[in-house]
Amino acid sequence: MPKHESINYLEFASRDLNESKSFFNTVFGWSFTDYGPDYTAFSLSNLDGGFFSSEQVKTADQGAPLTVFYSAKLDETLNKVRQAGGRITRDIFDFPGGRRFHFKEPGGNEMAVWSE
Repeated sequence: MPKHESINYLEFASRDLNESKSFFNTVFGWSFTDYGPDYTAFSLSNLDGGFFSSEQVKTADQGAPLTVFYSAKLDETLNKVRQAGGRITRDIFDFPGGRRFHFKEPGGNEMAVWSE
């Protein structure tokens, strides 16, 4: 049962559902369930969500929320993102509390990965 008043589900726009699915499967090990040609869902241990087909995808610099992943091996994750077709939009940098990088996945979403 979902926790009362917690974030329960996230949906992301994608310009290419198949590329987004392949990317997140390769980098993060996600699996998907398709619901028709324009929607696919994922279920993680702590969050459920999906991707819907859309030509318009917003980025953080346009005011969209920034999804941030955690990695214990930041350099290794950066290489996996590149190898899976992600585009690094901000290389690894230091911030108070750790290091992180930003990337765009093939469907157009900008996200980030951080580490201590």
